Amino acid sequence: MLMLFLVALASATLLPGGSEVWLARLWCLEQPAQALWAVATVGNTLGSLVNVALGRYARHFEGRRWFPASRQGLALAERWYLRFGEWSLLASWVPVVGDPLTVLAGVLRLPWWRAILLITLAKAARYALVLWLAEAWLAPLCQ
Repeated sequence: MLMLFLVALASATLLPGGSEVWLARLWCLEQPAQALWAVATVGNTLGSLVNVALGRYARHFEGRRWFPASRQGLALAERWYLRFGEWSLLASWVPVVGDPLTVLAGVLRLPWWRAILLITLAKAARYALVLWLAEAWLAPLCQ
C-alpha cells in the first residue's frame, strides 16, 4: 500500500505517472477496497496540494525572464479561473488538465481549506469510479 500511496502522490504532481493501474492491480490481489480507496485518495490529494504550494511560491518570481508564464498568459489564466472559479478544481483529477489547475489555484491564492475540500472530493470520486470499473470489468480476469 505504501507504493500505491507514493505512486498516487507522484502522479498528482507535475511528474508523469498514473496510479489507476496500481489501484486496480492491488484490488485484483484482493486488498481491501476501502483501504485502497483511502490510500490512493490521500496520496493523490497530497500530490495536488504540492502543486498548489508550488503555485503559491512561484508567484514570488513573476516578472523574471525565466518565469514560465508571461504576464499576458497569467492574465488569461486568471480571467479563465475567475470565469469558472474554484469549482474548476473538481476537474483536478482529469489527466493533463488537472495538474495545471491545481498550480493555478496556488498562483491565485485560493484559500487552503477550499483547495483541500474540492481536490479531495474530486480525487475521492475518481478512485471510487476506478474501483467500480475494476469490479465491473476486471473481476473475471483477476481469478
